[in-house]
Amino acid sequence: MKVDTIVLGAGIVGISVALHLQKAGRSTLLVDRRGPGEETSYGNAGLIQREGVYPYGFPHDFGALFRYAMNNTIDASYHWSAIPKLAPFLFSYWMHSRASQHEAIAHKYAKLIEHCVTEHDVLAQEAGATELLRRKGWMKVFRTEKERDERLAEAARWKRDFDVNYRALDMATLKAEEPHLDHASLIGGLHWTDPVTVIDPLGLSKSYVALFEKHGGKLAIGDAATLVQSGAGWTVTLADGTKAEAKDVVVALGPWADVLTNKLGYRLPLAVKRGYHMHYKPQGNAVLNHPVLDTERGYFLAPMQQGIRLTTGAEFADRDAPKTPVQLARAEPIAKTLFPLGERLDAEPWLGRRPCTPDMMPIIGPAPKHKGLWFSFGHAHHGLTLAAVTGRMVAEMVTGQKVFVDPAPFAPSRFV
Repeated sequence: MKVDTIVLGAGIVGISVALHLQKAGRSTLLVDRRGPGEETSYGNAGLIQREGVYPYGFPHDFGALFRYAMNNTIDASYHWSAIPKLAPFLFSYWMHSRASQHEAIAHKYAKLIEHCVTEHDVLAQEAGATELLRRKGWMKVFRTEKERDERLAEAARWKRDFDVNYRALDMATLKAEEPHLDHASLIGGLHWTDPVTVIDPLGLSKSYVALFEKHGGKLAIGDAATLVQSGAGWTVTLADGTKAEAKDVVVALGPWADVLTNKLGYRLPLAVKRGYHMHYKPQGNAVLNHPVLDTERGYFLAPMQQGIRLTTGAEFADRDAPKTPVQLARAEPIAKTLFPLGERLDAEPWLGRRPCTPDMMPIIGPAPKHKGLWFSFGHAHHGLTLAAVTGRMVAEMVTGQKVFVDPAPFAPSRFV
């Protein structure tokens, strides 16, 4: 089988890359070992984070560091056995999270973020999937004045520097908009109004795949590790033994990218943050109108078609280590006091893996050592948020068009 381009990895980023390539007139094959959108892209919090101009950094205040060191929080956990391997990455991540560097990163990163909603809107409209999008934004709720005041001051700076919009919520407003929260434990909130939320992330992925196929794109099951350079292009062996050939190949393997990039001679500083979720049926007539972050406790509640999705923070562990959903166990009883969650709807906790870089920015662009090889991974917490933006950027680079966002800050060459 010969095509113009092969995209390896059918998460939301790979799907968006393949879709944009096919729309640009490139015959494209999308290859994954599983069905589209069934790994990391399935289990996110469903946010297209227009406000997310600052990628998630590592805390520098002593109190937070001490709290994480105790390894008993909801928002962060780690496996002791993984720390020696992760230590160089974590140190580099911590250094990039210093205030001055984090601010400089944000001003580059914001160029991606500012297009996240508009680019998804285009694809969702074409795919007939706008019913999966909600334009209510999302909320942080606060238990302490200190946290409230710091986060509202931060929001004011982000409004000034990046024109992202928010509302400060007093208790009367919070009660009116989220009547089923436990208001006795809260003192107010912050409502980010620009973000769009997705009530079925897997459904959105599938709708984009359907659009890709409508434009003539093809799907196949295969192992990305079989990729080899072949003449002036690339060849990958599919599950049925067929060999697919293309001039260009895009690596969009998310947390598994290093399996292939290491084989090709790249030593990119990639690590994985793991996370868990569980769905619940609301008790009685309780309704959650917005996704809500319990800021001081570090878990997230999102209304989905499947139920109320409870998601946890980051778990630092080997990518393929067995599940250890201790953060979910810590979060569940607290979440049930904030909102009346009923029975669990999933047979077991879901585990996902987020691909991360130490400078908190994705790796997007041509591989420095190989012609026709392109990278598109490392989006960390913003895979869904930045998928449509990234897809358009990669397609424009591969087809030689002017790229609508300057790709230089995200180039793979910064690590080579």
